[in-house]
Amino acid sequence: MSGKSGKILIVDDNQDILFALRLLLKPIVELVKTESDPSNIPDLMSKNRFDVILLDMNFTKDAISGKEGFHWLEKILEIDPASVVLFITAYGDVEKSVRAIRAGATDFILKPWQNEKLLATISSAIKLRQSREEVSELKSKQRAINTIMNQPFSDFIGVSPSMLKVFETIKKVARTDANVLILGENGTGKELVARALHRNSLRNDETFISLDLGAISESLFESELFGHEKGAFTDAKSSRPGRFELASGGTVFLDEIGNLSLPLQAKLLTVLERREVTRVGSSKPRAIDIRLISATNKPLKKMTLEDTFRQDLLYRINTVEIELPPMRERDEDIPVLAAHFLNLYSKKYKKRFNKLSSPVIRKLTSYPWPGNVREFQHVFERTVIMSDGNTLHESDFHLTSQPATSEGFEFDSYNLEDVEKTIIEKVLRSNRGNVSKAAADLGLTRTSLYRRLEKYGL
Repeated sequence: MSGKSGKILIVDDNQDILFALRLLLKPIVELVKTESDPSNIPDLMSKNRFDVILLDMNFTKDAISGKEGFHWLEKILEIDPASVVLFITAYGDVEKSVRAIRAGATDFILKPWQNEKLLATISSAIKLRQSREEVSELKSKQRAINTIMNQPFSDFIGVSPSMLKVFETIKKVARTDANVLILGENGTGKELVARALHRNSLRNDETFISLDLGAISESLFESELFGHEKGAFTDAKSSRPGRFELASGGTVFLDEIGNLSLPLQAKLLTVLERREVTRVGSSKPRAIDIRLISATNKPLKKMTLEDTFRQDLLYRINTVEIELPPMRERDEDIPVLAAHFLNLYSKKYKKRFNKLSSPVIRKLTSYPWPGNVREFQHVFERTVIMSDGNTLHESDFHLTSQPATSEGFEFDSYNLEDVEKTIIEKVLRSNRGNVSKAAADLGLTRTSLYRRLEKYGL
């Protein structure tokens, strides 16, 4: 043993034994506690966590049979089942050794002992105790993880009627293979719904692959989704399976499906109807088995009337629709979400805050949250990072983002693309060309905003 480590309790009615063991162990053990009366064991264990307990098997009341030692062994293990107990006795034999181990003792030491052997035994016992604690901690963490993972909607927090309706729909459709279309504004948690559907489905042991269609150019669409063969195009230096092949047996989540052009919609529809993909550069179709979940913040039904989204594709992807409410319609969820994110980021940044006051909750509830839950979460993280003290005040929450509205906007037409272009130009100007801030105000990812800038030549 090198260095001082471990806390040891020695219980023996022989003061000479206690003195000798204390003298031997004190230079190399962190704490050595000795006790001649075993009835004091429960009190000693309540005040200290001992790594190893050396317990006399035979006390004066019963000098030979070892019954008293076995009695106190049982009491020790009742108090702490992970205790490492070493029996010490001058009357050891094979039968008692076997009985001691079966009763829960870790080892058996005979008096008189050899110092080197005793130290080696205690060193091993301390390491065993540490290992048991590590295993116990790992099991505890795993149970906590399992508890979280086994909750049907561990990613969601909500008590509002609209969110309870979402939970109920997920319960009903998760274990089916029905294609699901998730509707909602940016930042409402559409991907969380998709992951909850997958996690609670019969495919939960298989792959979940998420793909943001708003971030994929038309030239890469087929290669990304369906794969390509070596040499199919300039940069195709090796064959590669697409997302649909990789997810076969599992779930594919297509976010921002409303951004697909009509030609790409046709190609996607063909794959969904035939349940097979053909890699770019190949003529050989490959069967796929996927559950499709799609999401968009666009009005697909209106787009079908305007011939900008195929009606047959809409029928294919929306066997079930789940519509996520925006934050401004979830007032009942604000206090619950606030408590959740406050706790989350307090732990992350090792801070401690008091419960949020009513004025703070009123301020959070009165704000429209154009970026929805995503913005709400970011605000809490920023506030926790920047705040000192134990109390968060109204002034600590800087709610500067404003929803993009048509107020003050002049449109030459009501064509959706023209409207979108005008709004993007306006928001970019108000943010002095800062794309990150503009994307946040618009409720978009930077990648999605860059695609729109390229699309509109901005």
